[in-house]
Amino acid sequence: MVCSPGIKVMSASEAGRPVPGGFPVSLFAVVGILGNVTTTLLESIPYGSHAGTSPSQKRVLLLKPRGFCAGVVRAIDIVKIALETFGAPIYVRREIVHNRYVVNELAEKGAIFVHEIDDVPDGERVIYSAHGVSPAVRELSKGRNLRVIDATCPLVTKVHIEAVKFAKQGYSLVLIGHRDHDEIEGTLGEAPDATQVVSNVAEVAALKVPDPNRVAYLTQTTLSLDEARDIIHALKEKFPNIVGPHSQDICYATENRQVAVRNVAHDAGLVLVVGSTNSSNSNRLVEVSRNLGTIGYLIDNSQAIDPKWLEGVSTVAVTAGASAPEVLVEDVLNYLCQNGFDSVEEVEVMPENVRFGLPPEIVQAIGGAGGAEAVAVR
Repeated sequence: MVCSPGIKVMSASEAGRPVPGGFPVSLFAVVGILGNVTTTLLESIPYGSHAGTSPSQKRVLLLKPRGFCAGVVRAIDIVKIALETFGAPIYVRREIVHNRYVVNELAEKGAIFVHEIDDVPDGERVIYSAHGVSPAVRELSKGRNLRVIDATCPLVTKVHIEAVKFAKQGYSLVLIGHRDHDEIEGTLGEAPDATQVVSNVAEVAALKVPDPNRVAYLTQTTLSLDEARDIIHALKEKFPNIVGPHSQDICYATENRQVAVRNVAHDAGLVLVVGSTNSSNSNRLVEVSRNLGTIGYLIDNSQAIDPKWLEGVSTVAVTAGASAPEVLVEDVLNYLCQNGFDSVEEVEVMPENVRFGLPPEIVQAIGGAGGAEAVAVR
């Protein structure tokens, strides 16, 4: 038995309602799933309705927005267009996005993923991942005569620019994030002598700077909103004159997916987050659910689901990190359908219509190859 859902969309005028936090909400029904399919509003879902519901009423709450963000779509398109325009091989420094399925798919098309620039043969074409790189990496590429295509997410580039600006103004920089993440490595490289990384509130107390009145903070784009808020609060207590970016560094997609989990987790007995283990934003979604008291697990695909997780659960909320493709979500829905969760409701917590343009290296390459119309872009 295979479930192949299609989505029936209600108009905003039919379904729009405010929810806590002021976000517009509409609820769509996924049709094509076997069994009981309903279309309701989020506000009509009884609080804690997963408790005491009979097995025949098992359902899935499919969160929206979920999955690919604009930066991920852009990065994947860059690799695909480069392969179509220039042909294989195309080298990519690190995983283009943190999802094993996506990386494997691109590798099958001819992309060669390497850990460092030294692994790329002289003069070859290399793509920087969506997480960005340090100036040192750019210099190495230049010294090797590599033909660079930069797939850094524009929102990550924004943080790099802020780091350079604050450092030039004589500030000591506090970079909030996870030390082992590719994005932090790249941002830290913009001003390594002026920057310290903190990953939690406890580390704030140990910070020492030359001038407590000249301190600025920046954040990784994929942090938990709650985590970042607590660390920023601790920084402001330690350095009352600390300054930050004009607009928050946590990206719109990270925030939107966390808000969606926050608004729906209390209606579920289990939250499943589709995403790879090295995906920061995917891990944060699991944390949001668990912090709200709802069991949550990070899964690469349906094969990672332990059937025991579903025992005694009548409502499962499903979402996906910003680097997880929709095909993996559909795989999870099919699994759940085959295990009795044949009623699927798609809950849209807020609309998301962000798009990023392609980098000039790709635009110029397409033009030189005979025009953008020759390349299909999502």
